[in-house]
Amino acid sequence: MHGSAASVGPAAVDTPSRGTLDELDLALVNALQMAPRAPWAQLARPLGVDAATLSRRWARLRASGEAWITCHAAPSQVAHGALALIEVSCVPQAREALADRLARHPQAMSVELVAGSCDLLLTVATATRSSMTAYVLALGRDEAVTATRTHLVQHLYQDGSEWRMDSLSRDQRRDLAEAEDSAARTAATVLVPEDRALMFALAQDGRRSIASIAAELDRPESTVRRLLHSLLHGGRAVLRVDTAHVHSGWRSSATVWMSVAPAQLATAGDELSRLKSTRMAASVSSEANLLSVVWLHALDDLARYEAQAAARITSVRVLNRAVNLRWIKRMGRLLADDGRSTGFVPIDLWAPVA
Repeated sequence: MHGSAASVGPAAVDTPSRGTLDELDLALVNALQMAPRAPWAQLARPLGVDAATLSRRWARLRASGEAWITCHAAPSQVAHGALALIEVSCVPQAREALADRLARHPQAMSVELVAGSCDLLLTVATATRSSMTAYVLALGRDEAVTATRTHLVQHLYQDGSEWRMDSLSRDQRRDLAEAEDSAARTAATVLVPEDRALMFALAQDGRRSIASIAAELDRPESTVRRLLHSLLHGGRAVLRVDTAHVHSGWRSSATVWMSVAPAQLATAGDELSRLKSTRMAASVSSEANLLSVVWLHALDDLARYEAQAAARITSVRVLNRAVNLRWIKRMGRLLADDGRSTGFVPIDLWAPVA
């Protein structure tokens, strides 16, 4: 199901949902990862179905919480030292309540219950390094927290928004490349207040119509269209297509901390990014100098992933692992046990630390 697939034709159109995404669902998600705001008519031919069917499919996936598109600030907008993975240990009986409380923080992009050397793992982003310091200090004052350990991200080799499913054939990917907006990307600049307003308007639904955004912001549609194009092509914000991981076949995930020779760090980061299971790869400032976030079809795939990494990176040593038990929040989405979206807390780098 997850390898390259032949074009999905009309025979698959009326396949009922059984709680697991079918071939057309997976192909649609993969297509939207390539071209998140492409008109349905542009996606219809590569996927082999009509535009109305695609529109209905996506509406169903969004309504069920099985798939969604989020808009958030690009990594270029996060200052050095203002993106971190934070390990949190806590009072055992307070774990679930603490996780739910932290998930309401706009700076906490993701919150996981994990198995390993800590109880919770947070991915946190702030606008400045001083705000990150304030967040870590505030976290330590929570009476349920017994210890924290912060890993500052130094460089992202791959961001989760760049990860792609493998549900399309080569021909489909080629055809979809034509649907993707091919306008040249410009050098990233800093998000201004006008950008932020547009980004937050698009945050919960990355395919929201220009007309509804214009109505909310009280701006002409032509202005919103121009500003949105600049926002996305200027490298200041990104559209991320996600799915309920269990429903799309990814039944386990883990964060792996590694150590490599400093001279190999950049090469190692690039090599990890090439592994299909790597959702995120980054250099970090702690005892480990490299980490990856890995999505797995089964937990025993983790050993194979580490073996692949060792075969590509001669000096790599695995120092620690945090195996996901449950996603509480992922990139702003509050999730049910099976990974379906049940709510949304917009990611806000500029929010004051409570």
